[in-house]
Amino acid sequence: MNILNWNKNFNRLREAVSTQAPVELWRTAAQKATWQGVSIALLATVSTVASMDAAAVPLFARQTGQNCQACHAGGQFPELTPYGRMFKLTGYTLGQRTSMPVALMAVFTSTSAPTNSSPNVPGSPQVGGVGTPNNGTPTFATASLFAGGKLTDSIGMLAQYSFDNYAGDTGQSGRMFSDNTDIRYAKHIINNQTDLIFGFDANNNPGVEDVWNSSGAWGYNVVPGSAGAGPSALQPLLLSQGLGQQAVGAGAYMYWNKTLYAELSGYRTGDGVFSFLTHNYGQTYIQGTNPYVRLALTHDWGTSNAMVGYTYFDANVYEGAVGSSLVDEHRDNMVDFQYQYLLDPSVVTVEMADANEQIFYGGGGATDTINTFRAKASYTYQAHYGASLSYFNASNTANNTSFQGCADGTAGNVGQCGAEGWTPEVYFMPVQNVRIGLQYTMFSTVNGTTLNASQNNTTMLYAWTAF
Repeated sequence: MNILNWNKNFNRLREAVSTQAPVELWRTAAQKATWQGVSIALLATVSTVASMDAAAVPLFARQTGQNCQACHAGGQFPELTPYGRMFKLTGYTLGQRTSMPVALMAVFTSTSAPTNSSPNVPGSPQVGGVGTPNNGTPTFATASLFAGGKLTDSIGMLAQYSFDNYAGDTGQSGRMFSDNTDIRYAKHIINNQTDLIFGFDANNNPGVEDVWNSSGAWGYNVVPGSAGAGPSALQPLLLSQGLGQQAVGAGAYMYWNKTLYAELSGYRTGDGVFSFLTHNYGQTYIQGTNPYVRLALTHDWGTSNAMVGYTYFDANVYEGAVGSSLVDEHRDNMVDFQYQYLLDPSVVTVEMADANEQIFYGGGGATDTINTFRAKASYTYQAHYGASLSYFNASNTANNTSFQGCADGTAGNVGQCGAEGWTPEVYFMPVQNVRIGLQYTMFSTVNGTTLNASQNNTTMLYAWTAF
């Protein structure tokens, strides 16, 4: 079946879908899993979801009555199909409100890297904090509760609250925190001349509202809990998770004739009345309201679709708390591209993003530049078997010693640094809401040099489920 047909039959689907019966949630708690524990948890999940109706899985599938492949390319979440993008743009309102507007996600991982890896080198098992599990220790990494969906015919939302089993402390402490939240009001107008979606959006992560996932929370190789897995660790730009769960924003968007997308939003510090969106998350303070602009041109033909886009974000960041005398301006620009081929049994996605951030430091007139380039090609067969290959390259100029990829943040290591490498991955989806994958991240450059870069190569095995 051509998944693009979902998009063509959007209005008919809106009338045809029905509320799905509630399903029993799996609530097994884990603190630190062994391989036996991982296996038991995964088998229990697979056994439970395999007995369900194919449409009775997570929150939005229950709401729309569609399976995971309808919204996600080859069923490989979080990559969206045209139907999935339409669902998000229209405010998560397609379908009927369900009696259980929640879903759960859990991730189990085992990551291996050389024990002498530097704590701040992307790919090290220590990335993300000294509490991160070391070589080859199978663990329950993270879990999330999702809530939302259709609230009215025009208003919908997605709210995520997460548990991080390794929160960056010494040892395994774990903590709960506010994660991604996206609230929308949307209208869809269709007549003989026009197909127009317009709406208003509020969120707590610049880029989380983007339906092409080029930046922010749903970027490339997003496997929750995989802090050391190559591109997921290379996110120094404010535009790429740098202000996630630390700022709140609101704005307007429109999508005209499935061709032109435009958005204008403003972001400010997520404190005060908005602190519930940044609960238990480290705070970066920004001055005033800061502009975010997103433009994209899209085209669908036959079984293919493509997008070329541009994003601009300009934020004034306090070097300390609010009222600090020094404010640094971060000016981000990103150009991105995506192509999809969707025709069962094969799904192909190619995506790339080239981003640049200029930093103008307050008080001293110094400037800095960060550059990141990421590309990924993936192939999924029968929504069960898949493989992908990702490339990443990140670098900066001399002044930004806090950039991830430097040996450390001290003045003794000032200089150009960064990382370059590849991440091949294979994955298997035995049922539509369980993914088991194996990633291997190969570094050609670390800390701006090829010397001993391969010593940071990282292997990660994961099991990711949502229900």
